[in-house]
Amino acid sequence: MAEKKIALVTGAGTGVGRAASLGLMKAGYHVVLTGRRKDKLEETAKAGPAGMSLVVVSDMTKPEQIDALFAKTMEAYGRLDVLFNNAGVGTPPMPLENLTLEQWKTTVDTNLTAPFLCTQHAFRIMKDQTPRGGRIINNGSISAYAPRPFSAPYTSTKHAISGLTRATALDGRAYDIACGQIDIGNALTPMTERSSAGQLQPNGQTVPEPRMDVQNVGDAIVFMATRPPDANALFLNIMATKMPFVGRG
Repeated sequence: MAEKKIALVTGAGTGVGRAASLGLMKAGYHVVLTGRRKDKLEETAKAGPAGMSLVVVSDMTKPEQIDALFAKTMEAYGRLDVLFNNAGVGTPPMPLENLTLEQWKTTVDTNLTAPFLCTQHAFRIMKDQTPRGGRIINNGSISAYAPRPFSAPYTSTKHAISGLTRATALDGRAYDIACGQIDIGNALTPMTERSSAGQLQPNGQTVPEPRMDVQNVGDAIVFMATRPPDANALFLNIMATKMPFVGRG
């Protein structure tokens, strides 16, 4: 009997996390769905095949809840093949001098510290399991290359995620752990609602921006997750074709 393939997706209740979770379930993975809102996680679970998911409520800003999340994953499945560090937050667009320390810390805790802690747990599991190894995918952003105006906390964390991705890919070699990053531009999710209404551009204009079906992101995550052990998609950029990114600024 084939070994079950186990994935864990943070921020699995909506948007990119839901699309990735459903794609992974369709690809044969049992998926641990985690996030803060139980009702949204249960909606994701119901949208997928029966018996292919486990809902675990957790807050990525609480290290003790991250500990409990991975303990429950191991209790239920005994291994982990794919971790998608997806959960993330931004701050309201405003001059950086007006942002509060609390807003900065919440963004850093969610977007950077939580993926680091989840990666630590994944390493401990993946290096010791049989078969050994696994794959970690980080949700970066186009902001990891070029920021939007008034996005200092979010952009800072996404640049840092790129560093974490590279370091994880390097340190994971010894244990057959691959790490890659997906950088998404304007997927059709609740988080990008304002793109259709209008996004502030570097020249000061507010312009509606095209968005793409989030299913494209789910498909990309499945592609990254299902590479054979000798291949890794280190960085993958997927974006709305006509969004103003190339040449931005």
